[in-house]
This record gives sequence, C-alpha cells and structure tokens, in this order.
Amino acid sequence: MKNDGWGKASPSRQTIEQKSQIRDSLMAIKVCKFGGTSLADAVQFRKVEAIIKADPERRYVVPSAPGKRSPHDKKITDLLYLCHAHVQQEIPFDDVFNIIADRYLGIVADLGLKLDLKNELASVKKTIAATAAAGDPADYAASRGEYLSGLILAALLGYDFVDPADVILFDSRGRFDGERTQETLARRLKKHERAVVPGFYGSVPGGGIKTFSRGGSDISGAIVARGVAAGVYENWTDVNGLLMADPRIVPNPRHIAVVTYKELRELAYMGATVLHDEAIFPVRIAGIPVNIRNTNQPQHPGTMIVQDAAPMASRGSITG
Repeated sequence: MKNDGWGKASPSRQTIEQKSQIRDSLMAIKVCKFGGTSLADAVQFRKVEAIIKADPERRYVVPSAPGKRSPHDKKITDLLYLCHAHVQQEIPFDDVFNIIADRYLGIVADLGLKLDLKNELASVKKTIAATAAAGDPADYAASRGEYLSGLILAALLGYDFVDPADVILFDSRGRFDGERTQETLARRLKKHERAVVPGFYGSVPGGGIKTFSRGGSDISGAIVARGVAAGVYENWTDVNGLLMADPRIVPNPRHIAVVTYKELRELAYMGATVLHDEAIFPVRIAGIPVNIRNTNQPQHPGTMIVQDAAPMASRGSITG
C-alpha cells in the first residue's frame, strides 16, 4: 500500500490486479470440492445442493466420502480401510460393512431419492473381499467412499456422473500422470456441461484403482479445475478459510481474506491443514484462484488464494 497524501493508504497496482483477478473469477466456470463434513449426512447434502443451485456457474462438483457426524462418529474412509484389513487378516467384515451400507442407504432415504444403491453396495463388498484376499493394496476399498458419495450427489443435483477412474490417470508405477490426465479429462468433460467427479482416486494402466494420499480430494478438485479452465476452484469445508492464528491457542481469531499460493505452501509446511498442500500445483500452473469456503456459512466470503504477487494488506491485517 502507499499513502495518498491524505493520511490514508491507497491501493497499489498489485492490489488492483488482485481484485480484478478475483472479480473475473466470479463470472466464470466454478469447480466445487466438498469435504467429508460437508457430506456427513442428508442435512449436509441438502446444504451442498443449495450452494450449487445458488450459482449456475458451479458446474463441476468433486465430493469426498462422508465424514464424522459427531466427535465420536467414524469416517466412512476409515471404515473402508478397516474392511480391507479384516479380509487380509481373515476376519469377517460383514458388521463393519453393514455400518457403511446403512449410512449410505440412510442418506438416500432421508433425501427421498429414487436411487437403488443396494446392487452397488453388494458389488463393492464383493470386490473389497476379492482384492484384499489377493493381497492388493487398499486403494479400491478406500476409494469407494467418494464413489458412492458421487452417485448420490449426481442423483440429487441431476448432474452427470464421471468416474475418475476413466479420467485421472497414474502410470504403471503408481505415479500421477499429470499431462495425460489433463488431456483426457479436458476432452471428456467437454461432453458434460455439468458433472460430479468423485475425489481422491484415479486408475493405473489395466484399470486398477489408485488413490492419492489422505485428503487427496483437494488434489482431485484442483485437477478438475485445471481440466475445465475454471475461473475459480471453490474448496468447501467446515471453516471460514484460513485464520490469523491457531484457534486452539488464540480465541476467535480473525480470518485471512487473501493469501498467495506461495504463502499457503509455507503455511502447509508449518501445519495448516485447511487445504492439501499438493492441491496447489494444478491450479497454480493454470493461474486459477482458490476460494476456501464454509458449507455451514455459505454467505461468508472465506479466503481467496491468488497468484504469487504478494497481497498488499490493509492496516491491521495479516497474511501468511
């Protein structure tokens, strides 16, 4: 910022460019990723539906698996990993899988959807048993949380369902193939004006499922955003973006309105977990802003993550 001669700070050219970047992003295609707490139950699914329908530019949605409904609840992904481990240890996993099935069937029933998941759940159970017994990694089992969430969300929104196993590609050594993925994804999504693309996983040659590291739905969302040349990548979670301090140490810290990709990367190294640090790269390459938003307070603007020009903060504000 620089002084305008009247004792007030006037915006610099960098500040104006950032505001222009943010304004332009609001009028283009938006890719929305929703975390596990945003899809924990039918009530949360309805909140997601309202957010998507509030803006016609929210055309591509990347869901996570349902998270905890309460502090003592279980994440669906954790239960799926447990199913795989039970099979490998030759322990029956019916009881664990029934918890998963009941959770999804309950969400479908509470939403009033005419979606029959029973055959899908039976297929998932059978394949978990087969892949785990064969000694395969837990990737298939872990990925089914996002897959089933995607089926429900596509039915709720009336959007097309695109299986990431067809468009997010890893090589034979399990390394993400970014360039081939972008070509395949861009070509495929041109055929779908609106689509749900589950997060967290893709495939290796031959069709086997491969997952990113935990929290990898953030990465999937960034990949989809780049693939459709989105104007903004909205990452919806359960907090109002980045905060100026750790709320476990400082009561009611203020949120940070704007940070850069570089600053977010530094914050991630120091323990900030609001966004998977590897999710920065696809959108940074394409120059796509990221907007961290709160599903439970959709009216809050959240934190905008922009290009590398350092944000010129107003008096009293903090950046990373």
